Amino acid sequence: MAQTEAKFEPAKAAQFLLGHGHAGWLGLKFRGSGDNWIELELPWRKDLLGEPDRHVLASGPIISLMDMASGLCVWTKMKKFEAIATLDLRVDYQRPARERAAVIGRAECYKITKSAAFVRGIAHDGDPDDPVANIAGIFMWIMGDTRRVPQ
Repeated sequence: MAQTEAKFEPAKAAQFLLGHGHAGWLGLKFRGSGDNWIELELPWRKDLLGEPDRHVLASGPIISLMDMASGLCVWTKMKKFEAIATLDLRVDYQRPARERAAVIGRAECYKITKSAAFVRGIAHDGDPDDPVANIAGIFMWIMGDTRRVPQ
């Protein structure tokens, strides 16, 4: 019997990926997806603040949010899971997030070539027309058997 390749389902993948590791520790939440986009949320938490006297999320967790959303949108557009790595992720901050506000990250994969995927997106705190940051990134395929570590 021929084995069929499972279709990539963003909500199911997010349920697993966002429940473990760094994304799990950050508490990232899946909000939605389309043919080539993903939307995640980074909840506000006191231990994720950039400055103790301001109740604004630090930039590091926002970068992690956008990196995870970007990777998920690549797999969503490809409709399958393949090992990828972030080659470049540019983050242009427009302003700090509002105090005590969660940050929503939406990433879109707009082009795939034989060796790379190109993404763009925004991070906002409730109004997509007033972003906290814009991102642009490139992801590359990791060729070969990624389940083994070379000896």
